[in-house]
Amino acid sequence: MMIRLLLCISLWCLPLTLSAQATDVESICRQIDKAIEESPQTVGRYEQQIEDTRQQYHHARQPEEKYQLAIRLYEQYKSFMNDSALYYLNEAEMQATRQGKTAEAANCRALKAFQCSTVGYYNEALAFLKSIDKHTLDSIGLRNYYQSQMHVYGELGYYSIIPSMKEQYFKLQTTYRDSLFALTDHQHPDYLMYRIQELNGRGDKEQARKISDQWVRQVSPDSRDYAIACYYRYLSSESPDGTYWVAQSALSDVRHAVMDQAALLALAEFLNDQGDLDRSYRYIRFTWDCNNRFNTRMRSWQITPILNVIEKNYQKAAERNTRVLTLSMVAVSALALLLLGALLFVHRRNQQLANARNALSEANSQLSTVNSQLSTQKDELATLNAQLSTLNFQLSESNRVKEEYIGRFMSLCAQYIDKLDNYRKMVNRKMKNKELDELFQISKSTELKEKELEELYENFDTVFLHLFPNFVDGFNALLQPEMRIHPKEENRLTTDIRIFALIRLGFEDSSKIAEFLHYSVNTIYNYRARIKNGALGNREQFENKVKEL
Repeated sequence: MMIRLLLCISLWCLPLTLSAQATDVESICRQIDKAIEESPQTVGRYEQQIEDTRQQYHHARQPEEKYQLAIRLYEQYKSFMNDSALYYLNEAEMQATRQGKTAEAANCRALKAFQCSTVGYYNEALAFLKSIDKHTLDSIGLRNYYQSQMHVYGELGYYSIIPSMKEQYFKLQTTYRDSLFALTDHQHPDYLMYRIQELNGRGDKEQARKISDQWVRQVSPDSRDYAIACYYRYLSSESPDGTYWVAQSALSDVRHAVMDQAALLALAEFLNDQGDLDRSYRYIRFTWDCNNRFNTRMRSWQITPILNVIEKNYQKAAERNTRVLTLSMVAVSALALLLLGALLFVHRRNQQLANARNALSEANSQLSTVNSQLSTQKDELATLNAQLSTLNFQLSESNRVKEEYIGRFMSLCAQYIDKLDNYRKMVNRKMKNKELDELFQISKSTELKEKELEELYENFDTVFLHLFPNFVDGFNALLQPEMRIHPKEENRLTTDIRIFALIRLGFEDSSKIAEFLHYSVNTIYNYRARIKNGALGNREQFENKVKEL
């Protein structure tokens, strides 16, 4: 029963763990993005460190001092610029030979063999190793010698296509690895690295992970060796755990100006498989630039097929985005046609309204004549005529308001068609120029909507104050002194006054007012309640008085 419970808990926690790891990888990728942006400054600082060492080397006079500085320059260049690393190993060998230090000179040749095998110069590496008499080497040189032999034969075995040769190369690799292990402390990074490599080759991932965990714990995250430890932890892992470690390795490489990029290449391939094409493309391009600086054929061979796959996927995504934008343009064009139809309809209705207004005006004129003729009649008729005149004035005023707003609406419709056409032209131009990222950012922004709303409110305020110039003063006269509202800008209304301006125009439903002003219904209700609470007289009659202003 207990075992079943533990199993259920572990299965329930698994999705949470995977989600947390995915979040960690995303966080590390954001740090990598920032580190790549800062890479020119990072590389510049590292180059300045190298330049300081080079100046010391050129000013050194003693052979021993020049030898030590040449070795330091090799260490600085070995993962930064392969040609320079080999050059300063040659310089170190020359200084050791001048001093008669046979062991140091042979050690330099062993290091050159390793550097050559790292970048695919296998014949040169074997030639350097063949020139070494291992009996002249000290313990450090002998370890470097075995390490170089092991590395070059391992590489030859990995890339050989002839089974018999592959088997022979791997046997030699195993022989030299055993010799290296015999000379190396089991806590030394070289031992841990090649031990993990051996265990992975045998398929013993569990033991490889234990050793790699031990290695990661004993390396400082701020050191350049942390990237190597994380990379071998990645080689011993299963996805998505491995993705976390390869991302950590890539981040450390970029922060330490390492040009021999392996982790970032693997991370770019993973992101491409996950569909993150933009980031994958940036990473592979950055890896390619680093490889050009480091100058290694092996990494170029590895990058080229991955780069081709990513570029094809990126092209497919671009074509897909182009299709979406084309459909968007068709939709915008259809909306423009619908808007044009609506404009024609409104224009026709406006003509009908003008004809009706003229007929009504003529009728009012005739009625006024009749009223003049009947003015001498009974007092009841005079009272009735006065009421009818008032109704006629209100009707004329209503017609004037409608005419003003319809004219402004037609103007806004014409302007909106122009804006839509300009937007269509801008979209078309950017599609032709393939400025898809910029177009995507424009489509994400709400700036256009906010600008159009602001223009709508400004037009509303202008027309309303033109029709009712004394509305603000009359509105404040209905309020208690401490509740009166004075707009900060001339010819502009505040939100409170704008709500009651709409009520003056006949919009009594809070939902319609909220729809026009883009607020929630509760917000409009709260505005109305707060203003009515500040009325001078009966708050229930306040809105009726506003309608009479």
